[in-house]
Amino acid sequence: VTYMIAGQMRHRDSAGHEGLLSDGGVQWMTAGRGVIHSELPEQKDGRMEGFQLWVNLPAKDKLRAPWYRDIQRAEIPEFTTGEGVKVRVIAGRSHGVEGAMQREVTEPFYLDLEIPADASFTQALPPTHNAFVYVYRGGVRIGDTQVPAQRMAILANGDGADGVVLKAAAASRVLLIAGKPLDEPIAQYGPFVMNTEAEIQQAVRDYQAGKFATAA
Repeated sequence: VTYMIAGQMRHRDSAGHEGLLSDGGVQWMTAGRGVIHSELPEQKDGRMEGFQLWVNLPAKDKLRAPWYRDIQRAEIPEFTTGEGVKVRVIAGRSHGVEGAMQREVTEPFYLDLEIPADASFTQALPPTHNAFVYVYRGGVRIGDTQVPAQRMAILANGDGADGVVLKAAAASRVLLIAGKPLDEPIAQYGPFVMNTEAEIQQAVRDYQAGKFATAA
């Protein structure tokens, strides 16, 4: 999942897909049984900034057909709370607003929050989900814990926990991300993520044999 905060990124893949991500846009890509993917900056001036996260697939879906979707800024639902917090709902659902993406099994949840000084934001989360907060501007407090810029806070789950409250002393930008754990083994090598070392070795052989998706 690639989220552009500022700048432009062109992507192409071996199945013949191509697109341009710009400010506020998201690409949600599923590599599945294999695709060769490239990302090239197209920035002439100014700042280039963004985030890229990987969402694991359950074992039963590891070899599904490759898929992707470009989501432009205007397609991402936004709302503003009574305290002036601007919320972009990339995935999942927040305060009754459904995000641009809904995915099965891991049920990912992805918010970009713009929190004014002295404001707070409360979000309910399923107690079964793993969740974290990443602050990329300003700083927030979660309970008695201060989380400054460029730091991540991993949230506790279970034990009756059902959400989080973020309080900002200064204007802040924050990602709030969560997902349901698969509770499956993970094997990883370079860009390949499978469940066993044998599957990783097979994925490498498939790549070397040119078996990944190609344009028709």
